[in-house]
Amino acid sequence: MDKSWIAQPRNTVEYQQGVQGFIDFAVTHSSAEGLILCHCSRCGFRKWQPKEIVNDHLLCSKFPEGYTFWVFHGESRIGESSNSSDANVSHGVEDNVIHEDPIRNMVNDAFGVDWQQNSGDTTNDGHEENYGGKEFYELVKDGEQPLYEGSKKYSKLSFIVKLYHIKCLCKISDKAMSLILELIHDAFDHAKIPSSFYEAKKTITKLGLDYQKIHACPRNCMLFWGEENVDMQFCKVCTLSRWKPCAKGGEPQHGNSTRKVAAKVVRYFPLKPRLQRLFLSTKTAEDMKWHATNGHNDGSLRYPRDSEAWKHFNSLHTTFVADPRNVRLGLATDGFNPFGHMSSSYSVWPVILIPYNTPPWLCMKSTSFILSTIIPGKKMPGNDIDVYLQPLMKELLELWNEGVDAYDASTRDMFKLRAALMWTISDFPGLGNLSGWNTHTGLACPVCNFDFEPTRLYHSKKWCFMGHRRFLQQRHRFRLNKVRFNGKQELRNPPRILSGCEILEQLQHVNVTFGRPPEVSRRGKRNRVGDRDAQGNAQQWKKKSIFFDLPYWRHNLLRHNLDMMHIEKNVCDNIIYTLLNDSSKSKDHLSARRDLQRMGCRTDLWPNDNGKYPLAVYTMTNQGKKAFLKTLRNISVPDGYASNISRCIDVDSMRVSGMLKSHDCHILMEQLLPLATRISLPDNVCSILIELCSFFKQLCGKVLSVPELDNIQRQVVLTLCHIEMLFPPSFFTVMIHLIVHLADEAKLGGSVHYRWMYPIERYLGQLKSYVHNKAQPEGSIAEGYLMQEILTFCLREFRTDVKRQLRRTTRSQAEIDKRVHREFVDWFSKRIIVDINNIEESDVAIMLSLAKGPFYEARRFNA
Repeated sequence: MDKSWIAQPRNTVEYQQGVQGFIDFAVTHSSAEGLILCHCSRCGFRKWQPKEIVNDHLLCSKFPEGYTFWVFHGESRIGESSNSSDANVSHGVEDNVIHEDPIRNMVNDAFGVDWQQNSGDTTNDGHEENYGGKEFYELVKDGEQPLYEGSKKYSKLSFIVKLYHIKCLCKISDKAMSLILELIHDAFDHAKIPSSFYEAKKTITKLGLDYQKIHACPRNCMLFWGEENVDMQFCKVCTLSRWKPCAKGGEPQHGNSTRKVAAKVVRYFPLKPRLQRLFLSTKTAEDMKWHATNGHNDGSLRYPRDSEAWKHFNSLHTTFVADPRNVRLGLATDGFNPFGHMSSSYSVWPVILIPYNTPPWLCMKSTSFILSTIIPGKKMPGNDIDVYLQPLMKELLELWNEGVDAYDASTRDMFKLRAALMWTISDFPGLGNLSGWNTHTGLACPVCNFDFEPTRLYHSKKWCFMGHRRFLQQRHRFRLNKVRFNGKQELRNPPRILSGCEILEQLQHVNVTFGRPPEVSRRGKRNRVGDRDAQGNAQQWKKKSIFFDLPYWRHNLLRHNLDMMHIEKNVCDNIIYTLLNDSSKSKDHLSARRDLQRMGCRTDLWPNDNGKYPLAVYTMTNQGKKAFLKTLRNISVPDGYASNISRCIDVDSMRVSGMLKSHDCHILMEQLLPLATRISLPDNVCSILIELCSFFKQLCGKVLSVPELDNIQRQVVLTLCHIEMLFPPSFFTVMIHLIVHLADEAKLGGSVHYRWMYPIERYLGQLKSYVHNKAQPEGSIAEGYLMQEILTFCLREFRTDVKRQLRRTTRSQAEIDKRVHREFVDWFSKRIIVDINNIEESDVAIMLSLAKGPFYEARRFNA
C-alpha cells in the first residue's frame, strides 16, 4: 500500500484519496462496530469515533507523519514497499519488525488506548489533558523500531527502559550514564542508541505522569491557585508579593528581561490519573481488589480490612462498598532535611498516600506509595499545612462525590472509580498539625481530650501525665492509695473517646487565619490568630482541620493514628537514660525529687537541705551499669536484623553515647532489654520493665485478636500504675501516657504494621537520595520520583532479564547464601582430601557441579 500521501499537503487530491483509503482499511479491520480509533492531534489514539468524524478530523488536522505502520488499525504485516522515508527507517523489511507484546502493552496501558477501545465512549473526562497523541505514536514508533538492523530481541524503547533500570538499581549518576551512552553510541553508530542520558530521559518521561507547580505565599497564608487566586500578584492576607525580588531590588516588571521567579512553589501530583493507571494494567487491577476477593477471615486482626473502623465505614457507606475497586487511602506526612548531615536547618514535608486495597505483601512497599504533595522548606508548615492540602482535598471530594471514569483491564469494562481517606499517619507533633489539637500543653493527649487533669511540675518546669489509676477497675485497691502515688485518691472513670460529630461541636467557635500576619508582639514574635484565647492562654484547638471538609470524615472511628514507632523510641530513651542516671537525659534529678516533696508522697526519695537525695531502687550501681552495658555490647544479632548497637555503648564512661535509631530502640525494648536488666536491677524493678517490654512485643504481632487486646489493655494499665510507684513524676512525659491508648487503637485500626512510620521513614530516605541539586531540593525530589514511578510501572509490565528492583534479594539473605556456600566448599575440599580413594569419578563431577551451583542445590546435596 502506497503511503506517500501522508507527506502531501492536506489540500491535495492525493492526500484526500489517501485518507479515504485509510478509513476504508481501518473500518474493515476495526474491532468496534462502526467505530475507528481516531489518531488526529486532538484525539491522539484515545477516542473511538465514527468514520465521518475521523475523516473530518484528518482533513482539518495533519495525519501523523510518524504513523506509517498502522498497527492500531489492523495492519499486522508490512505490505508493498512504501515511498515514505519514515517507513523505511522504522521498519525496513518484514523480518526486522519487533513484535514485543510487553512493550506494546506497556505503551497501551500508559496511554489508556485499550480503555477507549473497549468502552466505545467518545468522551475522555480529563484524560486528554495528561497525554498527547504526538507522544503516543512516538513511543509506538520507538517500541516497534529495532535497536539495530536484524535485532529481534530489543527495540529502542525496551533498551532504554532496561538501561535506566540498571542505572537506578546500581545508583549510577547522570553524568556517568551520559559518558556510557556516548561510548556506546560512538562504538555502535549503526544502532538507534541515544547519544546522551538527557535524550534517553526525554523518551522515558513520555511514559510517566506529570505534576503541577503551584505558587504559594512565602508566609504560608494562601496558594495562588484556583479561579479566584491564580492571577493574584500579592497575598490577600499579608500583602506579600508572590515573586522573589530582583537582584537589584524591587519587583520585576512585565517589560523587563528578567524572568519572574516564584517565592515559594508547591509541587502537586494529581491523584486521579495515578489511581486510573492502577487499573489499566491487569497486573495491578487484580491486586486492587484483593481486600474484597480474599475470603480468609477468622475474626483475627491481620489487615486493616479486619479492623472495627473499616467495618464501621462499610456499614455506613454501602454504595461505596458495593464496588470493591473503590480505593481506601491512608495519608502520611513527615518532615526531613534533604541535605543529609549538613548543619543547615531545612525541612521538606512530602505528603504520601497509601492504597489499602492491595495485598499485605505489597501494601506498605515503597513501590505502592503515591507521592501527593511536596511542601517546600525551609521551615516546617506547622499549623498551616491545611493550606497546602487544598488541591488534594479538592480531588478527594470529587473522587467521593462524582468519581472518575476508569477502565478495569482485568474485567475489560468501564466503571466509576471512587476513593476515600481512612486515616492519617504521622509522628505526634505531626498529628497536632493535621488534627489541629495542641500537643504542647497539659492537655496534649488527643484521645483524653478535655477530660484530663493537667499537672505542672513546679521545679522541673514541665507537664506531667500521670493518673493512670482511672483506667483500673472501680474496686481496685490502687485507687485509694495516696502514699505511693500523687497523694490523692482516684475516683474518676476512664475518659470517653469522642466521635467526630462531638469534635465538630468543640470547633464551632474556633477561628484561625493561616500564615504569619505582619503584626509583631512586644517580644518580637509574630502572633498567630487562633493560638491564644481572650485571656492569652494557649488555645487547645488551633483550627478546624481541613479533613472535616470530607463528608465522611466525622463518622470515621479512627481519624489520626498514634505512631507506635516514635512512642516506643521515646519510652526506650526514658528508661535507659534514667536507669543509667545520665546527667543530661535522665528523668531522675534534683528538681524531680523536689517535685515529689511538693506533692507530699514517697518520703523516702525526698532530698535534704543540701540538695542531696538518696538513690532510688531503679538506679543502677557502677557494677550494675557495667554488667548492663557489657551485655548490650556483646549481643550479636543476624545481619540486617538491627544496626550495630555496640557502637553506642561506652563501658568505660558507663553511658550510652551517640543516638539510638528508632529501630534499635524497637529491638532493645522487645528483645534485648529484658535480658540485660535481669543481672543489673532488683527483681521488683526488672519484672515491671519486662511487663512493659512484653506489651510492645505483643502489640507488634502480625496477628491480633480482640480478646487478646482486652487482656493486653488490662495488663498495661497495671504496669503503668506500678511504674508510677517506682519512677518520679518527671518520667511521665506524654509519650508514656499514650501507651495506655495503643491497645484500644489497635482494635479500631488493626495491626500496627500498616499504621506506623517505619515504612514512611524509609521512604523519606529514598526521597532524600533523589536530591542531586542542593539549590533546588524539591525539584530534584519531584523529578526523581517521576522517574522512579515510570520505572516501577515498566517493571510491572514486562519481565526484565536483569535483577528486578521490586523483588530484590535482601542484603542479609545474600550474605547468608555466600557464607553457607563458602562453608560448604570448605567442607567439600576437606572431604575430598580425606576420602579421595573411596569416591567414584562420576561422584566427584557431580559434587563439583553442585559446589559451583546455586545455594539451594548445595544445601540439598548437603542434606
